[in-house]
Amino acid sequence: MIDFIDDLRALKEGGQPGVLCIVTATSGSTPRKAGTRMLVFAGGTSKGTIGGGAVEHQAVEIALQALDKGVPFTRHFELLDDLSMECGGTMDIYFEPIGVAPRLYIFGAGHVGKALASFTPAFGFRTTVIDDRDGIFSNWDVPDTEFLLGNYTGLVNEIEYGEHTYIVVVTHKHEYDEQLMVACAPRDYAYLGMIGSKRKVAEIKARALDKHHLSPEVLGKVDMPVGIPFAAETPAEIAISILARLIDVKNRRNN
Repeated sequence: MIDFIDDLRALKEGGQPGVLCIVTATSGSTPRKAGTRMLVFAGGTSKGTIGGGAVEHQAVEIALQALDKGVPFTRHFELLDDLSMECGGTMDIYFEPIGVAPRLYIFGAGHVGKALASFTPAFGFRTTVIDDRDGIFSNWDVPDTEFLLGNYTGLVNEIEYGEHTYIVVVTHKHEYDEQLMVACAPRDYAYLGMIGSKRKVAEIKARALDKHHLSPEVLGKVDMPVGIPFAAETPAEIAISILARLIDVKNRRNN
């Protein structure tokens, strides 16, 4: 059996991301049995084998897709029916992304959102900025970021949630901030923060408990007011306070 320890350590310490593929269960005739492992790197190369042929080819494709999702999952393969492999058994394969960059979604492309997006890629965050205002991205000059234009309530259900997901809510309306926070809070994420004054945050928390029926435990995980507290005044200074919080959460989770 191939030893992946050094490769996995390199990935976790910031090398090229990859996906560990493990055969967790088999039935009938299969090319490899449970416990077989393969490591797929971001460029599409691999180390080890889970049996070759169509199942391995498809597993590599799925592994590369897993890098975008950033969350582990298991897929079931019917070798004869789905892949036309003569051995005809079934295999369950577990896919675990390793060394995946954290995914940051910034709701709001205003001054604070734009300033934050200009900082975060340098610190390893794959950054997507979301806004609903026509023309807001017409002169978007922030490098190494993606942007999505559309309805907040729709897009909040389309983003990828998981242990590598970071969410910052800094829209141009308090009601949007509240709606997005309430929609995101029960989901799976590494970090969720919402902008707002202490007074406004207190009002939103009260409504979240009484009107939206969020539990104190769920609400307690939300960082609001967002960021590390210091005497920030300008959009860039506020963005730096948020960036500091993101880095702190990311590094604590990695350690």
